[in-house]
Amino acid sequence: MHEMSLAGGVLRVVEQAHAREPFARVSLLRLAAGALAGVEVSALRFALDAIAPGTLLEGATIEIDEPPGRAFCMGCGESVEIRSRTDDCPLCGSAKLQPTGGMELKVVDLVVHDD
Repeated sequence: MHEMSLAGGVLRVVEQAHAREPFARVSLLRLAAGALAGVEVSALRFALDAIAPGTLLEGATIEIDEPPGRAFCMGCGESVEIRSRTDDCPLCGSAKLQPTGGMELKVVDLVVHDD
C-alpha cells in the first residue's frame, strides 16, 4: 500500500513546517489528491489516521479534496475533464489525450496553533 508511504511524506512536510516555524498543534490539514494522481483516497485517509497518534497530526481534522483530471485533446483541440488516464475525449471520442491537471498530491492548507 503506497498510501502509507505517501502519508509518511505528508507528515514530513508538516514536520518541516514545524521546524521552520514552531507551533504546538495542527488543527486542520487539507490535501488535494487529483483524480489522476494514482492515490486511493480512502487508503490515504486510513494511513494518515494510523500514523497521527503521537505526531503533530494527532487530533487534526484531515480533509482530502479530489480535483478532477484535466486533459488536452489533440483530436478536437479542447481542454476536457477526465476521470482516468484511459478515458477518451468526452467531446469527440479521440483517445489522443494529454493530461494537464489532476495529477497532484499536495498540501493545500495547514492550520496550526501555538497553544
